[in-house]
Amino acid sequence: MADGKVVVISGATSGIGRATAIGLGQAGYRVAILGRRQAELDATAEAAGAAYAATCDVSDPDAVQTYFDAVLNQFGRVDVLFNNAGMFAPQANFGEIEVASWRQMVDVNLNGAFYMARAAFRAMRDQNPQGGRIINNGSISAYVPRPGAAAYTATKHAITGLTKAISLDGRAFNIACGQIDIGNTATDMTATMTSGSLQANGTLQPEPTFDVKHVVDAIQYMSDLPLEANVQFMTVMASAMPYIGRG
Repeated sequence: MADGKVVVISGATSGIGRATAIGLGQAGYRVAILGRRQAELDATAEAAGAAYAATCDVSDPDAVQTYFDAVLNQFGRVDVLFNNAGMFAPQANFGEIEVASWRQMVDVNLNGAFYMARAAFRAMRDQNPQGGRIINNGSISAYVPRPGAAAYTATKHAITGLTKAISLDGRAFNIACGQIDIGNTATDMTATMTSGSLQANGTLQPEPTFDVKHVVDAIQYMSDLPLEANVQFMTVMASAMPYIGRG
């Protein structure tokens, strides 16, 4: 149960992050959120009853540490991190990927996830009572790529390795780390999927989506667990999406 636990949620201005902030706030968590767009962040904070909200660029390690310092100053601890911030790159065949686009994807999706997780890990290691939980937002692209998405795929494969490493190193400090891999939940970011997404055979096919509520329920389940138990990996996806057997 929440019992007033402090949860930090990155990328909370829209989509899964916003829905999770609202859901966990309603479940009794003390919610701290961050994102890069002030107006959208304020709207999420109001809807979620967030106890702390501040803009933060996750690709800036100093900004991330400043954010966590402020959260610790207000709450004294961090119990859960939902490491959610991420971005897509424009679809491009591998040979046409711009170096600037690749670097931006790595800076946000991988480096940003590392900076957030490291700051949370340190807080959980040093607090009393010791421990906490880090939940990384992976993707089904952590296992199977989409066409024209090499940069996104590479960063999400890397998140799986990061999750395993944090899980292993966290054992000594009562820190659990797991990953949720989400496929086609209905948000603004997936709105175009119902009209057609590029498939491995070169065709455009509409893809089913599912209600983001089920993602929030899964994250709450993971967050509610006692630290002696962990969901290492969980896939939540539209049942009929072209993932199992993709290709």
